[in-house]
Amino acid sequence: MYKINQIKISGFRRLLNVDLPVRPFMVLIGANGVGKTSFLDALSLLSASASGNLNNILSAFGGITSLLTRGKSDDLAFLVDMTVPGHEPLEYELRLSPKGTGYAISKERLSQRRQGFSDPFFHIDSSDGDIRYYDTQDNRLVRPDWEHNSLETSLSQVPKMFRQPEELRRILATATQYHVLDVGPRAPVKMPQPMKPARLPGPDGEDLTPYLYSLREGDRDRFDTIMDTLKTAFPDFEELNFPPVAAGMLAMTWKDEKFTKPIYMNEMSEGMLRFLWLVSLLQSPNLSTVTMIDEPEVSLHPELLSLLADLMREAAKRTQLIVATHSDRLIRFLNPEEVVVMEMNDDGGASAIWADSMDLDQWLAEYTLDEVWRMGRMGGRS
Repeated sequence: MYKINQIKISGFRRLLNVDLPVRPFMVLIGANGVGKTSFLDALSLLSASASGNLNNILSAFGGITSLLTRGKSDDLAFLVDMTVPGHEPLEYELRLSPKGTGYAISKERLSQRRQGFSDPFFHIDSSDGDIRYYDTQDNRLVRPDWEHNSLETSLSQVPKMFRQPEELRRILATATQYHVLDVGPRAPVKMPQPMKPARLPGPDGEDLTPYLYSLREGDRDRFDTIMDTLKTAFPDFEELNFPPVAAGMLAMTWKDEKFTKPIYMNEMSEGMLRFLWLVSLLQSPNLSTVTMIDEPEVSLHPELLSLLADLMREAAKRTQLIVATHSDRLIRFLNPEEVVVMEMNDDGGASAIWADSMDLDQWLAEYTLDEVWRMGRMGGRS
Protein backbone atom coordinates (compact mmCIF):
# COMPACT_ATOMS: atom_id res chain seq x y z
CA MET A 1 0.00 0.00 0.00
CA TYR A 2 1.29 3.46 -0.94
CA LYS A 3 1.17 5.74 2.09
CA ILE A 4 2.78 8.81 3.56
CA ASN A 5 5.34 7.69 6.11
CA GLN A 6 6.86 10.98 7.32
CA ILE A 7 6.21 14.67 6.93
CA LYS A 8 8.34 17.67 7.79
CA ILE A 9 6.91 21.21 7.82
CA SER A 10 9.03 24.32 8.33
CA GLY A 11 8.15 27.99 8.58
CA PHE A 12 4.36 27.54 8.36
CA ARG A 13 2.69 29.66 11.08
CA ARG A 14 3.49 27.99 14.42
CA LEU A 15 5.06 25.03 12.63
CA LEU A 16 8.57 26.43 12.64
CA ASN A 17 10.14 23.00 12.46
CA VAL A 18 7.89 19.95 12.85
CA ASP A 19 9.09 16.51 11.77
CA LEU A 20 6.52 13.76 12.41
CA PRO A 21 5.98 10.12 11.45
CA VAL A 22 2.52 9.68 9.90
CA ARG A 23 0.38 6.72 10.98
CA PRO A 24 -2.94 5.43 9.61
CA PHE A 25 -4.88 7.13 12.43
CA MET A 26 -3.55 10.19 14.22
CA VAL A 27 -5.40 12.62 16.47
CA LEU A 28 -3.74 15.97 17.17
CA ILE A 29 -4.37 17.42 20.62
CA GLY A 30 -3.11 20.57 22.29
CA ALA A 31 -4.05 24.07 23.45
CA ASN A 32 -5.64 26.68 21.19
CA GLY A 33 -3.18 28.33 18.80
CA VAL A 34 -0.55 25.63 19.05
CA GLY A 35 -0.74 24.55 15.41
CA LYS A 36 -3.23 21.67 15.10
CA THR A 37 -5.30 23.29 12.37
CA SER A 38 -2.11 24.67 10.81
CA PHE A 39 -0.89 21.10 10.40
CA LEU A 40 -4.06 20.27 8.46
CA ASP A 41 -3.78 23.50 6.45
CA ALA A 42 -0.17 22.73 5.54
CA LEU A 43 -1.24 19.35 4.18
CA SER A 44 -4.05 21.07 2.27
CA LEU A 45 -1.50 23.42 0.72
CA LEU A 46 0.62 20.43 -0.32
CA SER A 47 -2.47 18.83 -1.79
CA ALA A 48 -3.27 21.95 -3.80
CA SER A 49 0.31 22.17 -5.01
CA ALA A 50 0.12 18.61 -6.37
CA SER A 51 -3.14 19.32 -8.21
CA GLY A 52 -2.03 22.58 -9.85
CA ASN A 53 -3.87 24.87 -7.43
CA LEU A 54 -0.97 26.27 -5.43
CA ASN A 55 -1.56 29.87 -6.54
CA ASN A 56 -5.24 29.68 -5.64
CA ILE A 57 -4.75 28.27 -2.15
CA LEU A 58 -1.98 30.73 -1.30
CA SER A 59 -4.32 33.54 -2.34
CA ALA A 60 -7.09 32.04 -0.19
CA PHE A 61 -4.69 31.94 2.78
CA GLY A 62 -3.87 35.63 2.28
CA GLY A 63 -0.53 35.19 0.50
CA ILE A 64 2.71 33.52 1.48
CA THR A 65 3.83 36.25 3.89
CA SER A 66 0.75 35.68 6.05
CA LEU A 67 1.77 32.04 6.49
CA LEU A 68 5.42 32.52 7.45
CA THR A 69 6.36 32.04 11.10
CA ARG A 70 6.42 35.61 12.43
CA GLY A 71 9.98 36.97 12.26
CA LYS A 72 11.46 33.48 12.32
CA SER A 73 11.19 32.10 8.79
CA ASP A 74 11.93 33.43 5.32
CA ASP A 75 10.28 30.61 3.39
CA LEU A 76 7.93 27.65 3.65
CA ALA A 77 9.41 24.17 3.35
CA PHE A 78 7.81 20.75 3.16
CA LEU A 79 9.31 17.29 2.97
CA VAL A 80 7.22 14.16 2.47
CA ASP A 81 8.48 10.59 2.64
CA MET A 82 6.22 7.98 1.03
CA THR A 83 6.39 4.21 1.41
CA VAL A 84 6.40 2.43 -1.97
CA PRO A 85 5.58 -1.31 -1.96
CA GLY A 86 8.45 -3.31 -3.44
CA HIS A 87 10.65 -0.23 -3.92
CA GLU A 88 12.66 2.25 -1.93
CA PRO A 89 10.70 5.19 -0.42
CA LEU A 90 10.04 8.39 -2.38
CA GLU A 91 11.05 11.73 -0.92
CA TYR A 92 9.41 14.96 -2.08
CA GLU A 93 10.79 18.35 -1.06
CA LEU A 94 9.12 21.69 -1.79
CA ARG A 95 10.31 25.14 -0.77
CA LEU A 96 8.35 28.36 -1.38
CA SER A 97 9.82 31.84 -0.92
CA PRO A 98 8.34 35.37 -1.07
CA LYS A 99 9.11 37.18 -4.30
CA GLY A 100 7.89 40.74 -4.74
CA THR A 101 4.19 40.71 -3.92
CA GLY A 102 3.93 37.00 -4.70
CA TYR A 103 6.05 33.90 -4.30
CA ALA A 104 8.51 31.66 -6.07
CA ILE A 105 9.11 27.92 -5.99
CA SER A 106 12.73 28.11 -4.90
CA LYS A 107 13.30 24.37 -4.66
CA GLU A 108 11.46 21.22 -5.67
CA ARG A 109 12.87 17.71 -5.63
CA LEU A 110 11.36 14.29 -6.06
CA SER A 111 13.94 11.62 -5.37
CA GLN A 112 14.13 7.92 -4.61
CA ARG A 113 16.88 6.00 -2.91
CA ARG A 114 18.36 3.11 -4.88
CA GLN A 115 19.79 -0.11 -3.57
CA GLY A 116 23.49 -0.35 -4.33
CA PHE A 117 23.84 3.37 -5.11
CA SER A 118 25.01 6.10 -2.78
CA ASP A 119 23.20 8.86 -4.67
CA PRO A 120 19.41 9.00 -5.01
CA PHE A 121 17.56 8.87 -8.34
CA PHE A 122 15.88 12.19 -9.19
CA HIS A 123 12.48 12.29 -10.88
CA ILE A 124 12.39 16.10 -10.44
CA ASP A 125 15.30 18.38 -9.53
CA SER A 126 14.44 22.07 -9.78
CA SER A 127 15.67 25.23 -8.09
CA ASP A 128 15.11 28.95 -8.62
CA GLY A 129 13.29 28.53 -11.92
CA ASP A 130 15.71 25.98 -13.40
CA ILE A 131 13.22 23.15 -14.00
CA ARG A 132 14.53 19.65 -14.64
CA TYR A 133 12.66 16.37 -14.75
CA TYR A 134 13.65 12.88 -15.75
CA ASP A 135 12.84 12.07 -19.35
CA THR A 136 12.20 8.36 -19.85
CA GLN A 137 13.25 8.51 -23.51
CA ASP A 138 16.52 10.37 -23.02
CA ASN A 139 17.16 8.67 -19.66
CA ARG A 140 18.36 11.91 -18.09
CA LEU A 141 17.17 15.07 -16.41
CA VAL A 142 15.97 17.58 -19.02
CA ARG A 143 14.33 20.99 -19.07
CA PRO A 144 10.66 21.10 -20.14
CA ASP A 145 10.02 21.82 -23.81
CA TRP A 146 6.53 23.17 -23.09
CA GLU A 147 5.27 26.34 -21.40
CA HIS A 148 5.90 25.69 -17.73
CA ASN A 149 3.81 27.67 -15.22
CA SER A 150 6.34 28.97 -12.72
CA LEU A 151 3.63 29.50 -10.07
CA GLU A 152 2.70 25.81 -9.99
CA THR A 153 4.82 22.84 -9.00
CA SER A 154 6.59 20.61 -11.48
CA LEU A 155 4.92 17.67 -9.74
CA SER A 156 1.58 18.93 -11.02
CA GLN A 157 2.85 19.62 -14.54
CA VAL A 158 5.49 17.16 -15.71
CA PRO A 159 4.35 14.25 -17.90
CA LYS A 160 3.43 10.98 -16.27
CA MET A 161 6.74 9.28 -15.74
CA PHE A 162 6.77 6.30 -13.44
CA ARG A 163 4.10 4.69 -11.36
CA GLN A 164 5.62 5.73 -8.01
CA PRO A 165 5.70 9.52 -8.69
CA GLU A 166 2.18 9.31 -10.05
CA GLU A 167 1.02 7.65 -6.83
CA LEU A 168 2.61 10.41 -4.77
CA ARG A 169 0.93 13.04 -6.95
CA ARG A 170 -2.41 11.24 -6.60
CA ILE A 171 -2.12 10.82 -2.83
CA LEU A 172 -1.21 14.45 -2.24
CA ALA A 173 -3.64 15.88 -4.81
CA THR A 174 -6.65 14.04 -3.43
CA ALA A 175 -6.00 14.73 0.27
CA THR A 176 -9.19 16.30 1.62
CA GLN A 177 -9.76 18.51 4.65
CA TYR A 178 -13.16 18.63 6.36
CA HIS A 179 -13.99 21.49 8.70
CA VAL A 180 -16.90 21.73 11.12
CA LEU A 181 -20.08 21.13 9.14
CA ASP A 182 -22.13 24.25 8.48
CA VAL A 183 -25.62 23.74 9.94
CA GLY A 184 -26.92 27.31 9.60
CA PRO A 185 -30.49 27.98 8.41
CA ARG A 186 -29.50 27.97 4.71
CA ALA A 187 -26.69 25.40 4.94
CA PRO A 188 -26.46 23.02 1.94
CA VAL A 189 -26.95 20.01 4.19
CA LYS A 190 -30.43 21.27 5.15
CA MET A 191 -31.61 21.90 1.60
CA PRO A 192 -33.13 19.51 -0.99
CA GLN A 193 -30.34 18.25 -3.21
CA PRO A 194 -30.14 17.14 -6.87
CA MET A 195 -30.48 13.43 -7.58
CA LYS A 196 -27.10 12.57 -9.07
CA PRO A 197 -24.26 10.08 -8.60
CA ALA A 198 -22.27 11.03 -5.49
CA ARG A 199 -19.24 9.22 -4.12
CA LEU A 200 -18.95 11.25 -0.90
CA PRO A 201 -21.29 13.42 1.22
CA GLY A 202 -19.23 16.55 0.42
CA PRO A 203 -17.22 18.90 2.69
CA ASP A 204 -20.37 20.97 3.36
CA GLY A 205 -22.82 18.08 3.20
CA GLU A 206 -23.90 19.37 -0.21
CA ASP A 207 -24.08 15.81 -1.58
CA LEU A 208 -25.22 13.97 1.55
CA THR A 209 -28.72 13.16 0.26
CA PRO A 210 -27.74 11.82 -3.20
CA TYR A 211 -24.78 10.00 -1.66
CA LEU A 212 -26.92 8.12 0.86
CA TYR A 213 -29.63 7.51 -1.76
CA SER A 214 -26.97 6.05 -4.10
CA LEU A 215 -25.71 3.81 -1.31
CA ARG A 216 -29.22 2.56 -0.56
CA GLU A 217 -29.78 1.70 -4.21
CA GLY A 218 -26.34 0.39 -5.10
CA ASP A 219 -24.48 -0.70 -1.94
CA ARG A 220 -27.13 -1.89 0.46
CA ASP A 221 -24.69 -3.51 2.89
CA ARG A 222 -22.85 -0.23 3.34
CA PHE A 223 -26.10 1.69 3.70
CA ASP A 224 -27.38 -0.80 6.31
CA THR A 225 -24.14 -0.39 8.25
CA ILE A 226 -24.77 3.35 8.43
CA MET A 227 -28.37 2.71 9.54
CA ASP A 228 -27.18 0.33 12.26
CA THR A 229 -24.71 2.93 13.48
CA LEU A 230 -27.45 5.56 13.69
CA LYS A 231 -29.70 3.15 15.60
CA THR A 232 -26.88 2.56 18.07
CA ALA A 233 -26.39 6.29 18.54
CA PHE A 234 -30.10 7.19 18.57
CA PRO A 235 -32.23 4.28 19.88
CA ASP A 236 -35.49 5.84 18.59
CA PHE A 237 -34.20 6.15 15.03
CA GLU A 238 -35.94 3.91 12.49
CA GLU A 239 -34.91 4.83 8.94
CA LEU A 240 -33.98 7.47 6.39
CA ASN A 241 -36.24 8.17 3.43
CA PHE A 242 -35.72 10.21 0.27
CA PRO A 243 -38.96 11.82 -0.95
CA PRO A 244 -38.75 13.73 -4.26
CA VAL A 245 -39.63 17.41 -3.87
CA ALA A 246 -39.23 18.63 -7.46
CA ALA A 247 -38.00 17.37 -10.80
CA GLY A 248 -34.59 15.83 -10.15
CA MET A 249 -34.50 16.97 -6.52
CA LEU A 250 -34.56 14.87 -3.36
CA ALA A 251 -35.20 15.68 0.28
CA MET A 252 -34.13 13.40 3.11
CA THR A 253 -36.20 12.59 6.18
CA TRP A 254 -35.41 10.99 9.51
CA LYS A 255 -38.05 8.61 10.91
CA ASP A 256 -38.30 8.50 14.70
CA GLU A 257 -40.44 5.78 16.27
CA LYS A 258 -41.96 8.26 18.72
CA PHE A 259 -43.38 10.47 15.99
CA THR A 260 -45.85 9.65 13.24
CA LYS A 261 -44.47 12.30 10.88
CA PRO A 262 -40.87 12.24 9.59
CA ILE A 263 -38.29 14.85 10.55
CA TYR A 264 -36.86 16.83 7.63
CA MET A 265 -33.20 17.80 7.51
CA ASN A 266 -33.89 21.47 8.28
CA GLU A 267 -35.70 20.34 11.47
CA MET A 268 -32.89 18.18 12.82
CA SER A 269 -30.62 19.27 15.67
CA GLU A 270 -27.03 20.33 15.01
CA GLY A 271 -25.71 17.20 16.73
CA MET A 272 -27.94 14.86 14.72
CA LEU A 273 -26.93 16.50 11.42
CA ARG A 274 -23.23 16.52 12.18
CA PHE A 275 -23.21 12.93 13.40
CA LEU A 276 -25.16 11.76 10.34
CA TRP A 277 -22.66 13.54 8.10
CA LEU A 278 -19.65 12.14 9.98
CA VAL A 279 -21.00 8.59 9.93
CA SER A 280 -21.72 8.85 6.21
CA LEU A 281 -18.26 10.27 5.52
CA LEU A 282 -16.33 7.76 7.63
CA GLN A 283 -18.27 4.81 6.21
CA SER A 284 -17.66 5.85 2.60
CA PRO A 285 -15.76 3.32 0.46
CA ASN A 286 -14.46 6.27 -1.60
CA LEU A 287 -12.39 8.18 0.93
CA SER A 288 -9.23 9.78 -0.43
CA THR A 289 -5.88 8.31 0.59
CA VAL A 290 -5.48 11.10 3.16
CA THR A 291 -8.52 12.45 5.04
CA MET A 292 -8.33 15.35 7.50
CA ILE A 293 -11.11 16.31 9.93
CA ASP A 294 -11.00 19.40 12.13
CA GLU A 295 -12.93 19.27 15.42
CA PRO A 296 -15.33 16.38 14.68
CA GLU A 297 -16.65 16.54 18.23
CA VAL A 298 -18.49 19.87 17.79
CA SER A 299 -22.18 19.64 18.86
CA LEU A 300 -21.93 15.91 19.66
CA HIS A 301 -23.19 14.53 22.96
CA PRO A 302 -20.29 13.05 24.96
CA GLU A 303 -21.87 9.58 24.80
CA LEU A 304 -21.47 9.61 21.00
CA LEU A 305 -17.70 10.09 21.17
CA SER A 306 -16.90 6.44 21.93
CA LEU A 307 -18.83 5.43 18.82
CA LEU A 308 -17.11 8.18 16.83
CA ALA A 309 -13.67 6.92 17.90
CA ASP A 310 -14.55 3.42 16.70
CA LEU A 311 -15.82 4.80 13.38
CA MET A 312 -12.61 6.74 12.83
CA ARG A 313 -10.48 3.73 13.76
CA GLU A 314 -12.37 1.63 11.22
CA ALA A 315 -12.08 4.33 8.53
CA ALA A 316 -8.32 4.47 9.09
CA LYS A 317 -8.10 1.02 7.49
CA ARG A 318 -9.12 2.69 4.21
CA THR A 319 -7.53 6.13 4.51
CA GLN A 320 -4.78 7.86 6.47
CA LEU A 321 -7.00 9.76 8.89
CA ILE A 322 -5.69 12.89 10.58
CA VAL A 323 -7.95 14.57 13.15
CA ALA A 324 -7.55 17.75 15.20
CA THR A 325 -9.55 17.99 18.43
CA HIS A 326 -9.95 19.94 21.67
CA SER A 327 -12.18 17.34 23.27
CA ASP A 328 -11.04 15.70 26.51
CA ARG A 329 -13.90 13.24 26.22
CA LEU A 330 -12.88 12.05 22.75
CA ILE A 331 -9.33 11.45 23.96
CA ARG A 332 -10.73 9.16 26.67
CA PHE A 333 -11.60 6.64 23.94
CA LEU A 334 -8.24 6.77 22.15
CA ASN A 335 -5.00 4.87 22.61
CA PRO A 336 -1.59 6.56 23.08
CA GLU A 337 -0.41 5.25 19.70
CA GLU A 338 -3.28 7.21 18.08
CA VAL A 339 -2.54 10.58 19.73
CA VAL A 340 -0.07 13.31 18.79
CA VAL A 341 0.51 15.95 21.49
CA MET A 342 1.27 19.44 20.22
CA GLU A 343 2.57 22.21 22.41
CA MET A 344 4.47 25.46 22.15
CA ASN A 345 8.24 25.59 22.55
CA ASP A 346 10.16 28.43 24.19
CA ASP A 347 10.91 29.88 20.75
CA GLY A 348 7.19 30.19 19.95
CA GLY A 349 7.21 27.29 17.51
CA ALA A 350 5.21 24.12 17.95
CA SER A 351 6.43 20.65 18.73
CA ALA A 352 4.59 17.42 17.94
CA ILE A 353 5.24 14.11 19.64
CA TRP A 354 3.43 10.78 19.66
CA ALA A 355 1.91 10.00 23.05
CA ASP A 356 3.18 6.41 23.02
CA SER A 357 6.75 7.72 22.93
CA MET A 358 6.18 9.24 26.39
CA ASP A 359 6.58 7.26 29.58
CA LEU A 360 2.88 6.98 30.43
CA ASP A 361 2.44 3.34 31.40
CA GLN A 362 2.52 4.01 35.15
CA TRP A 363 -0.06 6.79 34.83
CA LEU A 364 -2.33 4.82 32.50
CA ALA A 365 -2.42 1.97 35.00
CA GLU A 366 -4.51 4.24 37.26
CA TYR A 367 -6.00 6.91 35.00
CA THR A 368 -7.64 7.17 31.58
CA LEU A 369 -5.78 8.93 28.77
CA ASP A 370 -7.89 12.08 29.02
CA GLU A 371 -7.27 12.28 32.78
CA VAL A 372 -3.52 11.97 32.19
CA TRP A 373 -3.76 14.80 29.66
CA ARG A 374 -5.80 17.03 32.01
CA MET A 375 -3.23 16.45 34.76
CA GLY A 376 -0.55 17.84 32.44
CA ARG A 377 1.46 14.62 32.27
CA MET A 378 1.43 14.67 28.45
CA GLY A 379 1.93 18.40 27.88
CA GLY A 380 -0.23 20.15 25.32
CA ARG A 381 -2.27 22.07 27.91
CA SER A 382 -0.94 25.59 27.51
